[in-house]
Amino acid sequence: MNSARKIEIRHLRYFVAATEHGSFRKAADTLSIQESAISRRIRDMEDLLGASLFQRYSGGVFLTLAGQRFLRQARTALQQIDDGSKEVGAIGRSDEGRIRIGIFSSLASGFLADLLRAYDRDHAGVLIDLIDGNPPEHVAAIRQLRLDVAFITGTSEWSGCETENLWFERVFVVLPVDHPLTAKSRLDWPDLAHESFIVSDGAPGQEIRDYLVQRLAGLGHHPDIHLQYVGRDNMLALVAIGRGLTLTSEATTVVRFPGIVYRPVANEILPFSAVRSPGNDNPACRRLLSLARSMANR
Repeated sequence: MNSARKIEIRHLRYFVAATEHGSFRKAADTLSIQESAISRRIRDMEDLLGASLFQRYSGGVFLTLAGQRFLRQARTALQQIDDGSKEVGAIGRSDEGRIRIGIFSSLASGFLADLLRAYDRDHAGVLIDLIDGNPPEHVAAIRQLRLDVAFITGTSEWSGCETENLWFERVFVVLPVDHPLTAKSRLDWPDLAHESFIVSDGAPGQEIRDYLVQRLAGLGHHPDIHLQYVGRDNMLALVAIGRGLTLTSEATTVVRFPGIVYRPVANEILPFSAVRSPGNDNPACRRLLSLARSMANR
């Protein structure tokens, strides 16, 4: 049994080829090797197995009883190897596989939506899992290899991770349609210094709150911010009924919701980056990031 493990894949291919052609010479021609190489390797294999696989005669070879039985096993083994090679090759080419992506931006439009649409067009066999969350949660999952990549705001370096800035989005204020500030085509931070804001308790609520505090504190005013335990759609509904303003990124502004309008904040843009672990070797993810770089450089 231990000696049989020394049989190599090429020996099996030589054996099957000789069987199909009934001749070591013809098999050698088909495989573009020397006839002596096939004869020698098959003889070695017979020695390892302890049984003759072929009867030799002047016109060629034919299988012995042991050879007939071994042929079935050899073909099965080669088929399994070929199937496995194709499957692994498909994963390597990103024809198949799975990517787990942490997102912090809207998929309604913009760079991320375009990226996923283009990737799906070229790699329809790859399953994509999208997970909402805030940057610290995503980075923790990246480090533990529970996520392949996360697209988050900012360009900060995270320990144990690689960060690559890919795109930017403008910052917009969401206002009720009857708010006086809707008369302006764009807003400056002093316009917002005395407004009340609402943010969600989930992502990206904390990041919006920190962003508001950072920008408005410089004006000598601590912003009035109220936490709401609702999702994104209900946040827009709360803005519409006058419970407060909120911020959003450019990608979400294609979403039309009754009772609200969007106004850009002058000279405010958010950088978005891809964060991944250098220890993650998911080929489907590598293809995604390669496409993202290509799109970012257009």
